[in-house]
Amino acid sequence: MKKLLSYIWPLTSNTIDSDTNGKLEIIFYNGKKMLNSKDANYSYGSLQKILEYALSRIELKEIKHVLLLGLGGGSVIYSLREKFGFNGHIQAVEIDDKMISIAKNDFNISASQNLTISKYDAYKFVQENNKKQDLIIIDLFINNQVPSQFYSSFFCENVSKLMNKNGYFIFNLGIKGKMSKKTNEVIRFFKNSPDFETSFLKNIEKTNNVIIGKKIR
Repeated sequence: MKKLLSYIWPLTSNTIDSDTNGKLEIIFYNGKKMLNSKDANYSYGSLQKILEYALSRIELKEIKHVLLLGLGGGSVIYSLREKFGFNGHIQAVEIDDKMISIAKNDFNISASQNLTISKYDAYKFVQENNKKQDLIIIDLFINNQVPSQFYSSFFCENVSKLMNKNGYFIFNLGIKGKMSKKTNEVIRFFKNSPDFETSFLKNIEKTNNVIIGKKIR
């Protein structure tokens, strides 16, 4: 019934208070279950379309290992599996245990043989981990903001060290109106690096900017 009624107006299914992400809502909209924060879609709405567009721009056939920084409700995992047919291993890193619980209980995203979910700070994870990846997806938001430490050259350098040659990264830089000097630091880092070929995708779904990079050496 909720799915049918949601074609008329959005319906809130559940509200969760998170110490990290504040108030989160699970809603039904146009027959689809979504996860929203106070001011932004977190999963299974416009955010999913943004990252699917970015994924469509890279060669997934050669990718075996994916590192996902920022789990949300797990919509990227769903897209990789169901839309793009990716059957390799995914390592998801999420600092918010409430978010991990939402992904599991509300969106059926649970750890399995080919999916590892780690409760960890992504900023520390890229410093302390050394497993090479074929694709790194960076989707790190608190409400509608990317925490400033993820815009640093230090973070970008640690991400680059985790990438295999010919591997890719997708960095969801945030909402177009919130571009800043910090955001431009990320763009400059990868565009000026001889190790990467990059594409800057503006205004995807009329909201977000994304940078895609391929490590060429």
